[in-house]
Amino acid sequence: MSDLIDLAIRAAGGLERFKSFQRLSATLHHSGGLWALKQCDGVLSHSRVTVQLHQQRVSHGPFAPSSDYSVYTPSRVEVLHEDGSLAEALEEPRASFDSFEMETPWSRTQLAYFAGYTMWTYLTSPFLLRHAGVRAEEIEPWYVDGLPWRRLRVEFAPEIASHSAVQTFYFDSDGLLRRHDYEVDIQGRNAAVRYLSDYTEVQGLRMPTRFRIYPRTGDNLAVAEPLIVGVDLSDFRFE
Repeated sequence: MSDLIDLAIRAAGGLERFKSFQRLSATLHHSGGLWALKQCDGVLSHSRVTVQLHQQRVSHGPFAPSSDYSVYTPSRVEVLHEDGSLAEALEEPRASFDSFEMETPWSRTQLAYFAGYTMWTYLTSPFLLRHAGVRAEEIEPWYVDGLPWRRLRVEFAPEIASHSAVQTFYFDSDGLLRRHDYEVDIQGRNAAVRYLSDYTEVQGLRMPTRFRIYPRTGDNLAVAEPLIVGVDLSDFRFE
């Protein structure tokens, strides 16, 4: 298991290089059917995300059509006006999703919570596999076009907000993360698969610029339609 984590982190640019930065920002474009379903279509379709790399703190903005922006932590989410004054806040945000299903709409603070923990997980992978509170074990490979993708079954401690406590990460022969499976607990535990592609090098680290997220069947297969979420990233900056 440890050798697969080491391979993945080396392929992504190395842990020491990652630790030398405190935050990452990127321009993102969202697509897919989730946003209209949650009655927040267009709010974050074109925005800037900033992720603190070593703690769960994320900002998105603007919240269209306003110039507001969010500050996410697992225990509190704020939406702030451009001048920094508070527009709205949500304490213990995860509890607010109790009994939510796939079709249940979100408030702006709930959107900020989902977008915050999601992008923290996505943009710190695979380095988060060395984060305190994350445990991983290698399981049997998954074959794609006859080639094995090695897999890690990853468990997240309760204090780490993410889609679900148990997730699966898939790596190609070069150690690049190519697929990521989970259940979305806050919307009825629907099973999903995220594909990562179009890697680019940014300040010595390799980052995927394209995510596509689809439903997942009981046979562990992705369903081509509908596209749940598409994410396209550009203009990365580590600081």
